[in-house]
Amino acid sequence: MIKILRRRLEGKTDYRRRLALLKSGKTRLVVRKTNRYIIVQFIDYNKNGDVVRAYAFSKELMKYGWKHGTKNLPAAYLTGYLAGLRAVKEGIKEAVLDIGRHPSTRGSRLYAALKGAIDAGILINHGEEILPDEDRIRGVHIAEYAKMIKEEDEETFKKRFSDILKRGADPLQIGKDFDAVLNKIKEVIS
Repeated sequence: MIKILRRRLEGKTDYRRRLALLKSGKTRLVVRKTNRYIIVQFIDYNKNGDVVRAYAFSKELMKYGWKHGTKNLPAAYLTGYLAGLRAVKEGIKEAVLDIGRHPSTRGSRLYAALKGAIDAGILINHGEEILPDEDRIRGVHIAEYAKMIKEEDEETFKKRFSDILKRGADPLQIGKDFDAVLNKIKEVIS
């Protein structure tokens, strides 16, 4: 009882929302974001503790050649896609989205991960208007921002994108890199 009160007071768990999701009896697509990563899990309820059936962590994308950020919208989509492919292999056909205490913002990273799982073949009830458009999923907005910064000041560009440049990636080519990583995931997982 004390643990339940503590989690509610700390704002970590909304037990009413959790109960509603559990009553559906479906596997939950749990999407969480940290300061550096995106985590996507397919979880089944068990009275002795939830069971994770499939998952993906955005840091894993580096194994597939991703050299860009691990918390941006394209990384969220790729992580959701990777988790979705693993879930399909586990025999999961449908799920219900669980974003926890994160605010629901149309077109956000949470919904990019949802789109990735849907594109991988998982049936998840959703409204089309909440999903980000294809250009944002491919990182076109990041490339446009990088181009604008580079045209204004080369030094600011190098500072702003220093981590990506150190890894050998070009922020102006994020869409091309996204397609390459997506194809690599399809090739390895399928």
